[in-house]
Amino acid sequence: MAAVKSPLTEPAQKTTGEALQGALVDLIDLSLVVKQAHWNLTGRNFKVVHEHLDEVVALARQGADDVAERAVAIGVNPDGRVRTVADRTSIPQPEAGYLADDKVVASVAETLEQVIARFRERIAATDDPDPVSQDLLIQITADLEKQHWMFQAQV
Repeated sequence: MAAVKSPLTEPAQKTTGEALQGALVDLIDLSLVVKQAHWNLTGRNFKVVHEHLDEVVALARQGADDVAERAVAIGVNPDGRVRTVADRTSIPQPEAGYLADDKVVASVAETLEQVIARFRERIAATDDPDPVSQDLLIQITADLEKQHWMFQAQV
């Protein structure tokens, strides 16, 4: 079996790989949590919120793919298995059943705030070891922050 040789030193690869793996878990679970809310949403603003939630899901899914592919490019195997995500996520999980649109908007805004804080930590951690991965994390964070602003404006 062939392995991808990393362009990074071993310590840089380790630090960057950990940052990318954490980002992957956050993005996969963000997409799942937001999709769950999307399916169970109710309320006066259903259509607008329902469609906005899909924007976040698309952003998270694309970000997860980009992060996972970057990990492979530096010789780190990404782990997006359901057990890994379930064991490592720190994203609050929604309640079962129907969810009121105002509560969903507030919850998504809060969740995005938490995810963004962890992404900013990863940006700082990858500054020296891998500015290329850092750049990817910065772009995803910018997209997350835009969504955070849009959800905050609805609270």
